[in-house]
Amino acid sequence: MFTHFKNDSLRNLVIAFGSLFNNIYVKRYLSDGSEKESMRIPLAYGNKEKYLRRLDEGGSITNEDGVVVQMTLPRMSFEIENIEYDTSRKRNTMQKLSKQKSGSDEQMDTTYAEVPYSVNFNLYIMTKHMADGLQIIEQILPYFTPEFTVTINPTTMHSRMDIPLILNSVDSEEDWEGDYDTRRSLTWTLTFTAKSYVYGKISTSERIKRVMATLFEGGVPAGTTSAAASMIDIGVTGPSGASSDVSDYAANTTLRVWGSGTGDIDIYGDIISEGR
Repeated sequence: MFTHFKNDSLRNLVIAFGSLFNNIYVKRYLSDGSEKESMRIPLAYGNKEKYLRRLDEGGSITNEDGVVVQMTLPRMSFEIENIEYDTSRKRNTMQKLSKQKSGSDEQMDTTYAEVPYSVNFNLYIMTKHMADGLQIIEQILPYFTPEFTVTINPTTMHSRMDIPLILNSVDSEEDWEGDYDTRRSLTWTLTFTAKSYVYGKISTSERIKRVMATLFEGGVPAGTTSAAASMIDIGVTGPSGASSDVSDYAANTTLRVWGSGTGDIDIYGDIISEGR
């Protein structure tokens, strides 16, 4: 039942979420209103506790004087908090999606319907100054009312899927513990819910080129010579190979009736071949 497959749907969602916040700047100004400095806020995947601990304990990097270089603020990080099944968006799980396999005219990629899951993200903003934190928050909140829709390509078969990102809450935490020499830290936590999907294994199958349907006259016992039957035999002919196009194919329809000659069908619906 469980076999290995990899379509990177969750990974693509994480990348799409992080890309929303990887171009945020903080600017500081002089008393006359001129710009003093501009900083692009670094963004990484990880829990805030890791960064706060490194902030308190210092890092392993030292300068030329042997002084430990502390982690710089402000910075941002994000992580997946949990993943929940969403019953309100459930579809028929037996529904199939088919698409021509890339580079092959003879095969089709197929997969079952996507499974709805809500992915909850936490975005952490760590700053030293309140003004920096407020600047960052002001660059995020206006776009969420409370949702913002991103369009991603989750798998090779699913293109341009709209994923709503809902902003659930914004919380701030200020660390005042310690003496006057202890470094102050401000942490903002923004929680989001992505109404996304998880996609199953993509299988490859051959293109259907021939369909046969046998029709029996109702009410006639099977095995009797008076059982009239017919068969509709539909197939396609045309070029083969990856360079051929579906529009080049032509349909051939053959109607086979009950009889005793070659190409007819017997009372069981089997095609009578030559020499039989």
